[in-house]
Amino acid sequence: MNLFDIIGPVMIGPSSSHTAGAARIGRVSRQLLGETPVKADVYFHGSFEKTYRGHGTDRAVAGGLMDMTVDDERLRDSLQLAKDAGLDIQFYPVHLKDAHPNTVVVHITGESGRQVKVQAASIGGGSILVQYLDGLEVGFSGEKTTLVIRHTDAPGAIAMVTHLVSNYRINIATMRVFRREAGGQAIMAIELDERPQEFLLTALKTLPGVTDVTLLDQI
Repeated sequence: MNLFDIIGPVMIGPSSSHTAGAARIGRVSRQLLGETPVKADVYFHGSFEKTYRGHGTDRAVAGGLMDMTVDDERLRDSLQLAKDAGLDIQFYPVHLKDAHPNTVVVHITGESGRQVKVQAASIGGGSILVQYLDGLEVGFSGEKTTLVIRHTDAPGAIAMVTHLVSNYRINIATMRVFRREAGGQAIMAIELDERPQEFLLTALKTLPGVTDVTLLDQI
């Protein structure tokens, strides 16, 4: 345990779980979209649904979707700023079975029409866990630079990716692979010790079976 774990993040309050964590969920959702969002449907579960107005969870998610960090003073005015920027955000209650009480589902559409659906939980002290991406179970925190690679599940797919990352002398901190079914859609979440250069991302996109590569900066 370090000092950050005890005192929490430098942030706009009032709550590390309900504001800082929520802002990070919004920000990682924007990064997974990979472009400027124009529409967001946000679903609050559990304690988020009960207290989101009082704790500013709605403003935190909105600010994160506009790429604001947890200590950005504009978070207080993010709903109006989102409206001014043409980002249409709607908030809804939702009940999710066996979900963490601080869970949010964010369904966002970008300016090109691209969509992503992210389910994530604020698990305390400003930390988050991304649980589902477009309905596929995943599990990464965003606390390290992370490669999120969508691909077809096939023999050798993981080896090709790790070999290429190794060739560029980037060290893998953790790696998890998730799939819906054998031979179907799969996602690799690879946490890295350093930020790779753009040419590695370009090379990864050319690998057989890879359909999308997203780089998440540390949030």
